[in-house]
Amino acid sequence: MSVSTQATFETGHTDQIHDCQYDYYGRRVATCSSDRTIKVFDVSGEQQTLVANLTGHDGPVWMCSWAHPKFGVLLASCGFDNKVIVWREAENQPGAFSQVYASPPSLHEASVNAVAWAPHEHGLALAAASSDGSVSVLTHRPDGSWEAAKIPNAHSIGCTGVSWSPAPPPGSLVAGGVANVTAVKRLVTSGCDNLAKIWRHDGTTGAWQEEHVLRAHGDWVRDACWSVNMGLPMNTVATCGQDGLVFIWTQDEPGGSWSKTLLHDFKVPVWRLSWSVMGNVLAVSDANNLVTVWKESVDGKWDQISAAE
Repeated sequence: MSVSTQATFETGHTDQIHDCQYDYYGRRVATCSSDRTIKVFDVSGEQQTLVANLTGHDGPVWMCSWAHPKFGVLLASCGFDNKVIVWREAENQPGAFSQVYASPPSLHEASVNAVAWAPHEHGLALAAASSDGSVSVLTHRPDGSWEAAKIPNAHSIGCTGVSWSPAPPPGSLVAGGVANVTAVKRLVTSGCDNLAKIWRHDGTTGAWQEEHVLRAHGDWVRDACWSVNMGLPMNTVATCGQDGLVFIWTQDEPGGSWSKTLLHDFKVPVWRLSWSVMGNVLAVSDANNLVTVWKESVDGKWDQISAAE
């Protein structure tokens, strides 16, 4: 299969870029870098226009993430300085971003490696994974404050990634709609203990409880990503690791066991994963500076459909 580059543009960053995220509508793209900045661009066709240069981190910025637009224009970022920052763009002032939240030193004691917004059905909430081994969940309150809950010692040595389960519970489509099924908050996390873990939120106690442990990798699990289920009776999670392996994990019924399928052995570390909005196509980024795209065929086999440098 040939390798192609769809489009490139100059960001103006002066050091390595670690993440690039489009907003909900695909009209804005945010990039973050070891130069300690986050840049926001307007995207129109093949034209990219810089609208904001955000400074506030004291070290490399590893990841950024856009919130659902129902909450306004919000962008979260995390970095080596142990911080999580939430930025808001002022209404009717394009490019005028300000910090509306910056995590206190007590929240995380080491690099924060990943952030992920919850599905909008759960309200304005943000999960963060840190090298201190913990995962934090930040929830916005009506008075404008942010409440922090933590999963301490989620992974020994450190956490590398975090992803939320879809809001529509598995089976809600065939059950006649979500009104008949109780929505439960779940997370999947990845860590330096060679594990991925499924966590379930207890609505009564407010605590996060370990529900399943996914064991397959022989080295650090670099990322874990929960696929959209579109209300179908199945949960699907992808994991990737330092060992070069990518696994697809499926759970056929709530509370059931998870089974795994090896998508591919890339022979080099695999850094990041991203599902399509329909949840049936997976993009994989590896240490060869390649992004490959995979799709499941009708016989359950995963096939590579494209690649880009």
